[in-house]
Amino acid sequence: MKKTVQKQWLAQPLVTGTTRPAGDLVPNWIEADTYDAAAFAALVRDSPSLQKLADGGQKLVPHFSAFLFDLYALLYKTTIAFRTADQVLASAGLYRVILETILRAPALAVLRVRTVLDERQSGLGALLLGEQILSLLRSERLINRAHMLDYWNLHHQERELVELQEQASSAQQLVESISEPKRATAAQLADQMARQAALLQRNHALKARDVDRTARETLERHSKHIDKSVALTAVAATDTEQQWQEWQDQWGGRFGQSFGLQIELGKRLADNPRLQKLARLVGRMRAQASALRQRTFERVNQEVHAVTRGRDLSRLLPCELVSLGSPWRRRDFGRRLLEGTLLQYELRGPEQCGRGPLVVCLDVSSSMSGEKEIWAKAVALTLLDIAQRQKRLFRVICFAAKETPLLELDLNPGERYAVDPHKVLDFAGYFPGGGTDFQKPLEAAVACLRSAKYRRGDIVFITDGECQFDTKWVSAFHDEKQRLGFRVFAVLIDVGSSNLAPLAQVADRTTSIRQLTAEAGAPLFLEF
Repeated sequence: MKKTVQKQWLAQPLVTGTTRPAGDLVPNWIEADTYDAAAFAALVRDSPSLQKLADGGQKLVPHFSAFLFDLYALLYKTTIAFRTADQVLASAGLYRVILETILRAPALAVLRVRTVLDERQSGLGALLLGEQILSLLRSERLINRAHMLDYWNLHHQERELVELQEQASSAQQLVESISEPKRATAAQLADQMARQAALLQRNHALKARDVDRTARETLERHSKHIDKSVALTAVAATDTEQQWQEWQDQWGGRFGQSFGLQIELGKRLADNPRLQKLARLVGRMRAQASALRQRTFERVNQEVHAVTRGRDLSRLLPCELVSLGSPWRRRDFGRRLLEGTLLQYELRGPEQCGRGPLVVCLDVSSSMSGEKEIWAKAVALTLLDIAQRQKRLFRVICFAAKETPLLELDLNPGERYAVDPHKVLDFAGYFPGGGTDFQKPLEAAVACLRSAKYRRGDIVFITDGECQFDTKWVSAFHDEKQRLGFRVFAVLIDVGSSNLAPLAQVADRTTSIRQLTAEAGAPLFLEF
């Protein structure tokens, strides 16, 4: 039991001027229950950003992970209650001053409007505000390195104090089990160890008071930095909420019920304004693509091709419908309906495209930066939505210069072609820059179709640049295209001088885009 208490204590901060055993102290200043602790532990488990922040803070000042939990509780709980100084480890005194300063910040009330009793928003707020505080500590705008070293010294003294108190307690227990002749000597040694522990505790308490007073004076002079951090967090939380909802609407519940995973999405949206623009553009493109496809294909001419078995009531043969008029055959009809063995017509209509994998090669060279990158990625994600509806595998290949490694991601590898949201975020945030090489990504796309065990896939090639192809390579590429039966669609973002001739050598159809709007991708979406 004592070793367990010690391990729990060693990962946490200590109290100022207490006479209680050090092993009985806790690191957190804000009172919280077991539900709050379990909820925050689940957030940390599912959020790599929270884990990284906690690990980074622990290397700078002791017990930073406990401070993150205090931030979460500060934002989540309706009523905030602080523990007294004799309940908390002295090496956590720094966090008491920071938390009090945060409580006085004018923007905290605005932030808590969104976070109170909301685990997801409280976790995101703790993450964003914790990063702000850690940045201030690293830059020494709150306390300097000497003050940080003082808290580490308090932490090490607390470790020694726990060991001494445990040794004194063990010695006292041994005294009671020793026979009378030797008990006096053992009792003297036990008393000596207890006095050493008491002396160390008094010295530690005096040192803690001095360190706490110095830190409080320093932080009060620099409280404006914490006020600004709270204000920035409130603004980021407000801006992220709308984008958060838009992005969730794009991929639905595929981010799961885990608040930790949703915090990762919120963190990326807060850090990357490009993702916010991308979410808005994808939403418009998906709505337009859906409307165009519904209007275009809602009356596709079909003809009876054969008779097959199934359970589609609209295509049943008349002989099956006759069964419903006979009481004793009706039960057999119900059984075969459940089994999907009823006779029905099989219809055949014109196919618009192959149903093999859809591979999008996307140019992420330096010339694609800005609006062109966002538009191209929005087109790719709209095609991902179409591929999912058509139950097609979808791979994206991001390319730049010949020496730059390709980024190849399968975005819907799950059951029922469900989209992997984390890979979508990796794709959306990837932009290495550099030059342009066309042959390398096309070779990777062909290799994907070759290994997919499907014929008649499709390759979409999106770029704004020009590149020359080797004549022999083009001939080999066409031979492979004929053998595998895939098609190539090229989209040239024509902003300035451009030439469709190189892409026309390998593409079945080329499209030139002059205006980067949601409507510009309509001709491409109608092909699938």
